[in-house]
Amino acid sequence: MNLRIFIKAVYAGFMIGIGGMVYLAVENKIVGSMLFSFGLLTIVTQGFYLYTGKIGFVKTFKELMDMAVVVLGNLAGTFLAAMMAKLAHVNISSVELAGRKLANDGGTIFFLSVLCGVMMYLAIDNYNKSKNIVFIIAPVMIFILSGFEHSIANMFYFHLAGAYSLKMWAYLLVMLVGNGVGAKLFACLGNR
Repeated sequence: MNLRIFIKAVYAGFMIGIGGMVYLAVENKIVGSMLFSFGLLTIVTQGFYLYTGKIGFVKTFKELMDMAVVVLGNLAGTFLAAMMAKLAHVNISSVELAGRKLANDGGTIFFLSVLCGVMMYLAIDNYNKSKNIVFIIAPVMIFILSGFEHSIANMFYFHLAGAYSLKMWAYLLVMLVGNGVGAKLFACLGNR
Protein backbone atom coordinates (compact mmCIF):
# COMPACT_ATOMS: atom_id res chain seq x y z
CA MET A 1 0.00 0.00 0.00
CA ASN A 2 1.25 3.46 -0.88
CA LEU A 3 1.39 5.20 2.52
CA ARG A 4 1.64 8.71 1.03
CA ILE A 5 -1.59 8.19 -0.94
CA PHE A 6 -3.30 6.66 2.09
CA ILE A 7 -2.39 9.60 4.37
CA LYS A 8 -3.54 12.17 1.79
CA ALA A 9 -6.77 10.18 1.46
CA VAL A 10 -7.30 10.14 5.23
CA TYR A 11 -6.97 13.94 5.24
CA ALA A 12 -9.49 14.18 2.40
CA GLY A 13 -11.98 11.95 4.20
CA PHE A 14 -11.55 14.00 7.34
CA MET A 15 -12.27 17.22 5.42
CA ILE A 16 -15.41 15.70 3.93
CA GLY A 17 -16.38 14.83 7.50
CA ILE A 18 -15.88 18.47 8.50
CA GLY A 19 -18.09 19.47 5.57
CA GLY A 20 -20.70 16.96 6.73
CA MET A 21 -20.56 18.33 10.27
CA VAL A 22 -21.25 21.89 9.17
CA TYR A 23 -24.01 20.76 6.82
CA LEU A 24 -25.75 18.93 9.67
CA ALA A 25 -25.16 21.79 12.13
CA VAL A 26 -26.92 24.57 10.23
CA GLU A 27 -30.68 24.79 9.79
CA ASN A 28 -30.54 26.46 6.38
CA LYS A 29 -29.60 23.68 3.93
CA ILE A 30 -28.58 26.17 1.23
CA VAL A 31 -26.05 27.74 3.59
CA GLY A 32 -25.03 24.26 4.80
CA SER A 33 -24.41 23.03 1.26
CA MET A 34 -22.31 26.12 0.49
CA LEU A 35 -20.24 25.69 3.66
CA PHE A 36 -19.81 21.95 2.93
CA SER A 37 -17.80 23.00 -0.14
CA PHE A 38 -15.02 24.23 2.17
CA GLY A 39 -14.06 20.56 2.53
CA LEU A 40 -13.56 20.11 -1.22
CA LEU A 41 -11.84 23.48 -1.57
CA THR A 42 -9.35 22.43 1.09
CA ILE A 43 -8.84 19.02 -0.54
CA VAL A 44 -8.12 20.57 -3.93
CA THR A 45 -5.82 23.33 -2.69
CA GLN A 46 -3.90 21.03 -0.32
CA GLY A 47 -3.54 18.19 -2.84
CA PHE A 48 -5.40 15.62 -0.74
CA TYR A 49 -6.80 12.46 -2.35
CA LEU A 50 -10.58 12.20 -2.54
CA TYR A 51 -11.96 9.24 -4.47
CA THR A 52 -14.74 11.27 -6.09
CA GLY A 53 -12.28 13.96 -7.12
CA LYS A 54 -9.72 11.54 -8.55
CA ILE A 55 -11.62 8.67 -10.20
CA GLY A 56 -12.60 10.65 -13.30
CA PHE A 57 -8.94 11.35 -14.06
CA VAL A 58 -7.66 7.76 -13.73
CA LYS A 59 -5.92 6.67 -16.93
CA THR A 60 -3.77 3.66 -16.01
CA PHE A 61 -4.33 0.34 -14.27
CA LYS A 62 -1.92 1.38 -11.49
CA GLU A 63 -3.93 4.56 -10.88
CA LEU A 64 -7.08 2.44 -10.74
CA MET A 65 -5.47 0.18 -8.14
CA ASP A 66 -4.45 3.27 -6.16
CA MET A 67 -8.16 4.14 -5.93
CA ALA A 68 -8.59 1.20 -3.51
CA VAL A 69 -6.03 2.85 -1.21
CA VAL A 70 -7.79 6.19 -1.63
CA VAL A 71 -11.17 4.67 -0.70
CA LEU A 72 -9.68 3.03 2.41
CA GLY A 73 -8.05 6.31 3.41
CA ASN A 74 -11.28 8.23 2.81
CA LEU A 75 -13.14 5.64 4.91
CA ALA A 76 -10.62 6.06 7.74
CA GLY A 77 -10.76 9.86 7.54
CA THR A 78 -14.55 9.99 7.64
CA PHE A 79 -14.53 7.56 10.57
CA LEU A 80 -12.01 9.75 12.41
CA ALA A 81 -14.16 12.86 11.83
CA ALA A 82 -17.31 11.07 13.03
CA MET A 83 -15.60 9.73 16.16
CA MET A 84 -14.17 13.16 16.98
CA ALA A 85 -17.65 14.71 16.58
CA LYS A 86 -19.08 12.09 18.94
CA LEU A 87 -16.29 12.49 21.52
CA ALA A 88 -16.66 16.28 21.43
CA HIS A 89 -20.43 15.91 21.83
CA VAL A 90 -21.01 18.05 18.76
CA ASN A 91 -24.77 18.62 18.60
CA ILE A 92 -25.44 16.96 15.23
CA SER A 93 -27.11 13.77 14.10
CA SER A 94 -27.16 11.93 10.81
CA VAL A 95 -29.53 9.12 11.87
CA GLU A 96 -32.47 10.50 9.87
CA LEU A 97 -30.32 11.31 6.82
CA ALA A 98 -28.66 7.87 6.86
CA GLY A 99 -32.06 6.22 7.23
CA ARG A 100 -33.46 8.07 4.22
CA LYS A 101 -30.49 7.04 2.11
CA LEU A 102 -30.79 3.39 3.12
CA ALA A 103 -34.56 3.44 2.43
CA ASN A 104 -33.96 3.98 -1.31
CA ASP A 105 -33.70 1.06 -3.71
CA GLY A 106 -30.36 0.10 -5.25
CA GLY A 107 -31.21 1.42 -8.73
CA THR A 108 -32.10 4.84 -7.37
CA ILE A 109 -28.89 4.90 -5.32
CA PHE A 110 -26.87 4.04 -8.42
CA PHE A 111 -28.39 6.75 -10.61
CA LEU A 112 -28.12 9.41 -7.87
CA SER A 113 -24.48 8.35 -7.48
CA VAL A 114 -23.82 8.69 -11.22
CA LEU A 115 -25.22 12.23 -11.11
CA CYS A 116 -22.99 13.07 -8.16
CA GLY A 117 -19.99 11.65 -10.03
CA VAL A 118 -20.77 14.00 -12.91
CA MET A 119 -20.91 16.98 -10.54
CA MET A 120 -17.65 16.02 -8.84
CA TYR A 121 -15.81 15.51 -12.12
CA LEU A 122 -17.03 18.86 -13.43
CA ALA A 123 -16.09 20.58 -10.16
CA ILE A 124 -12.49 19.39 -10.34
CA ASP A 125 -12.05 19.67 -14.11
CA ASN A 126 -13.54 23.16 -14.35
CA TYR A 127 -11.61 24.36 -11.30
CA ASN A 128 -8.35 22.97 -12.70
CA LYS A 129 -8.97 24.83 -15.96
CA SER A 130 -10.05 28.14 -14.42
CA LYS A 131 -8.91 28.25 -10.75
CA ASN A 132 -12.32 29.81 -10.06
CA ILE A 133 -13.75 28.54 -6.74
CA VAL A 134 -17.31 28.93 -8.03
CA PHE A 135 -16.64 25.74 -9.98
CA ILE A 136 -16.08 23.95 -6.66
CA ILE A 137 -18.86 25.56 -4.67
CA ALA A 138 -21.70 25.30 -7.22
CA PRO A 139 -21.40 21.56 -8.03
CA VAL A 140 -21.16 20.73 -4.31
CA MET A 141 -24.30 22.73 -3.62
CA ILE A 142 -26.04 21.08 -6.59
CA PHE A 143 -25.24 17.52 -5.50
CA ILE A 144 -26.27 18.15 -1.90
CA LEU A 145 -29.47 20.08 -2.60
CA SER A 146 -30.49 17.61 -5.32
CA GLY A 147 -29.99 14.61 -3.05
CA PHE A 148 -27.30 13.03 -5.23
CA GLU A 149 -25.28 10.29 -3.52
CA HIS A 150 -21.66 11.13 -2.67
CA SER A 151 -20.01 7.92 -1.49
CA ILE A 152 -17.46 9.56 0.79
CA ALA A 153 -19.86 12.05 2.39
CA ASN A 154 -22.18 9.12 3.03
CA MET A 155 -19.35 7.24 4.73
CA PHE A 156 -19.24 10.09 7.24
CA TYR A 157 -23.04 10.14 7.71
CA PHE A 158 -23.17 6.35 8.17
CA HIS A 159 -20.26 6.41 10.67
CA LEU A 160 -21.86 9.22 12.64
CA ALA A 161 -25.23 7.45 12.71
CA GLY A 162 -23.63 4.08 13.53
CA ALA A 163 -25.73 2.73 10.66
CA TYR A 164 -23.57 -0.31 10.00
CA SER A 165 -25.25 -3.15 8.16
CA LEU A 166 -24.69 -5.38 5.17
CA LYS A 167 -27.07 -3.13 3.22
CA MET A 168 -25.04 -0.03 4.14
CA TRP A 169 -21.80 -1.61 2.88
CA ALA A 170 -23.52 -2.82 -0.30
CA TYR A 171 -24.96 0.65 -0.91
CA LEU A 172 -21.54 2.24 -0.36
CA LEU A 173 -20.14 -0.08 -3.02
CA VAL A 174 -22.98 0.89 -5.40
CA MET A 175 -22.28 4.57 -4.64
CA LEU A 176 -18.56 4.19 -5.32
CA VAL A 177 -19.27 2.52 -8.65
CA GLY A 178 -21.94 5.08 -9.56
CA ASN A 179 -19.69 8.02 -8.67
CA GLY A 180 -16.95 6.47 -10.83
CA VAL A 181 -19.29 5.84 -13.77
CA GLY A 182 -20.60 9.41 -13.70
CA ALA A 183 -17.12 10.88 -13.53
CA LYS A 184 -15.74 8.65 -16.29
CA LEU A 185 -18.71 9.35 -18.60
CA PHE A 186 -17.95 13.05 -18.52
CA ALA A 187 -14.18 12.51 -18.63
CA CYS A 188 -14.62 10.50 -21.83
CA LEU A 189 -16.89 13.16 -23.36
CA GLY A 190 -14.36 15.86 -22.48
CA ASN A 191 -11.56 13.97 -24.25
CA ARG A 192 -13.35 13.81 -27.60
